[in-house]
Amino acid sequence: MSENDTAPTALLEFLNAVEAGIATTKHLISETKKGAVQNPENIKWEQTQGNRGTYERSSDINNTNFKALLKELASHEGRMTRNGYFYWAFKNGSHIGRKKR
Repeated sequence: MSENDTAPTALLEFLNAVEAGIATTKHLISETKKGAVQNPENIKWEQTQGNRGTYERSSDINNTNFKALLKELASHEGRMTRNGYFYWAFKNGSHIGRKKR
């Protein structure tokens, strides 16, 4: 590969990375506008023990962050990972669990 071929290839790779970054940022902004959780730490969590070990659970139904997280979980089929935590919605619809990844 000559130097003339390397520069356009490198530029295309750079532009692809920029495009991916823009797409991710647009997605995050749209999720925020939809009411996505700003800070799960604002939700009241209690530590509990399950059959797969220790995890945190919340039923803080009057908290807007809890409601937004529950709504977001519903759009991800009840499970998702974010910022080092795995979140899931319980089948009863009023509890959320989380566990560090």
